Amino acid sequence: MKILIINTSDISGGAARAAFRLHEALLQNSIDSQMLVADKKSDINSIITLSNKNMREKIWNKLDKIIRIVLNKLSLAKYKKTISNDLGPFSPQIGSNKKLVKIINKINPDIVHLHWICDGFLSIEDIAEINAPIVWSLHDMWAFTGGCHLVADTSNVMCEKYTKDCGICDFLGSKKSKDLSFKVLRRKKKVFGKVKSMTIIGLSKWMQNCAKSSSAFANKRVVNVPNPINTTIFNRFDMVLSRKLFNLPENKKLILFGAVSAISTPYKGYDLLAEALSKMSSPNVEFVIFGSSEPENPPSLSCKTHYLGHLHDDITLVLLYNACNVMVVPSKRENLSNAIMESLSCGTPVVCFDIGGNSDMVNHKINGYLARPFDTSDLVTGIDWVLNSENYGELSKNAREKIVREFGYSIVAKRYINLYEEILRNG
Repeated sequence: MKILIINTSDISGGAARAAFRLHEALLQNSIDSQMLVADKKSDINSIITLSNKNMREKIWNKLDKIIRIVLNKLSLAKYKKTISNDLGPFSPQIGSNKKLVKIINKINPDIVHLHWICDGFLSIEDIAEINAPIVWSLHDMWAFTGGCHLVADTSNVMCEKYTKDCGICDFLGSKKSKDLSFKVLRRKKKVFGKVKSMTIIGLSKWMQNCAKSSSAFANKRVVNVPNPINTTIFNRFDMVLSRKLFNLPENKKLILFGAVSAISTPYKGYDLLAEALSKMSSPNVEFVIFGSSEPENPPSLSCKTHYLGHLHDDITLVLLYNACNVMVVPSKRENLSNAIMESLSCGTPVVCFDIGGNSDMVNHKINGYLARPFDTSDLVTGIDWVLNSENYGELSKNAREKIVREFGYSIVAKRYINLYEEILRNG
């Protein structure tokens, strides 16, 4: 069985890391897996990209991508709100990448497994030109919306226009019923209707339910299978030694927070965490941030803060998770958080809001704490509860056991292999 995993990049970003882990897990389970990406940062042979055999071809590929990106930006030109939207990009995905489709079909895989395909990688129409059955893992909501990756909300009520027809889009700041969001969703319905075999993966139960309710996937099978994690790498390690390596204090309780652009990405909830920390008064607590360098004007928090900047490899992450007593994930939106999964796999309990896919991994007061959304006082309660728990060792043990049991490479890979085989049997 030959599987081709498609993602815009190989190791850069949360979706890429998750897609790569699946690729690695399949290889470890004797599946012929390749990964096809636009932006390759690794030197792994089983990860391929568009051919750049000579300078002319390299220049053309780059120009072709720039044209697609420009076309998408031009379509958004009159929607000024998208420039500063807190929930990430809006992706119309226009402009065919015919060369990529040609490569996919030439490889002739048994299954094409799509992941995150935006940033001018694949157009919506390109998907219908793929010959093999399609499996699509949803790392965000883009696949079934009118173009947003995370839907907007008004008065803490999430937009559900994707369940029927988009339009009058709050994300775009549009008052027209047949605006760009309406047109993008209409394109998706038309194209997806042409695809004979398309199975949708909600990586969390929450994402599965959202996809099931969408009009774009009205006649498609939607199942829940998570991302895997290498629990051999993400494992327990000596806390004292870990702290020494980061020059962190040995006699303090450390609270960890981090993500890609942790402070500057609004939906990651740093503002809520800062508010929560301002309510803490323990002199024995310090705060550790990764994924962002120290800002020019850092907020005033009630505890000393260590900024570690961007971390670029799994081993460093493992050491950091093990150096801290609790990981706090105050995100306003989460699908299936890599950070939560990684922290728990290292035996570090997690405190987060009870939203999205967080409850798929965090069991309240068993391996962490699920706070009421978006109650910063309850977030503080959760942090204090974990840090002062008489059964902290049990929390740590439960955290690791949960991930090994449900998200380890062999466990998740077998679920995907069974799904692939079922799809191929049913034609």
